[in-house]
Amino acid sequence: MTLPFLRASAEADAHESPLSSLPLTVLVGVTGVGKSTALAALQSANSGMKVLPDRRDITDAVMIWPRAGGSISDREERFRLTAEYRAEHPGGMAYALGTLLADTRHWGNQPVFDGLRGLEEVQYAAAHFPAWRFVALGAPDAVRVRRLLGRADAFDQVTGGSAPDLRQALAELKGVQDVFTPAELDGLAALTDQGFAPADILAKVKIVVSERRNYDPHAAEQFLRTLPPTRALVLDTVELDPAGVAASVAAWAGAGA
Repeated sequence: MTLPFLRASAEADAHESPLSSLPLTVLVGVTGVGKSTALAALQSANSGMKVLPDRRDITDAVMIWPRAGGSISDREERFRLTAEYRAEHPGGMAYALGTLLADTRHWGNQPVFDGLRGLEEVQYAAAHFPAWRFVALGAPDAVRVRRLLGRADAFDQVTGGSAPDLRQALAELKGVQDVFTPAELDGLAALTDQGFAPADILAKVKIVVSERRNYDPHAAEQFLRTLPPTRALVLDTVELDPAGVAASVAAWAGAGA
């Protein structure tokens, strides 16, 4: 599998630069925190910014295909394969991104990437790639489940099961007690009253729990708050509506241009 106008690091041609050395703007956050809104604001604030292939594309090309020999749609299996990659390459996605050369005739000199997750990836990127800047977005896990239910993204696939007793099925998910309180699980099970199918609710909760087993968004945000404000912006996408997120990102991007 190939990536457009990107290739594995080797000797760079005159029109190529390592992504590791470019002033890349990186979105940080797990599924359902509102990265699409921030991405649109970044592009609006600086029309010269181009968006690199996103995390799933880089994951497929660098991590999944070499191990599986083809594409994998199930999120749980993808998490397993990417965990293997991270075990071999500290920094995970940050490491993978830093191994690529970019054709700057296509991507320009200030591309955007969506995105990094978790403390290890962010720490690695901040330490190894000093030109990179970070926009971190956060939202409570229960809010993320509701957003996933509403967005109907074909990529959000994981086997949910029939869930005849949804509340019990939620309680039996591996690691769920580390993410949701019993009261939060009660609230998620009650989403059936809003017309959501039990199997869909279970599937989306599994996605959130699986991500939290692999990435700690709160630790990543705390680390980014230690960086200079010109290098990192951290936003709560519940406190700010989409317009507020867009305005904050656009002002920050414009100040750093």
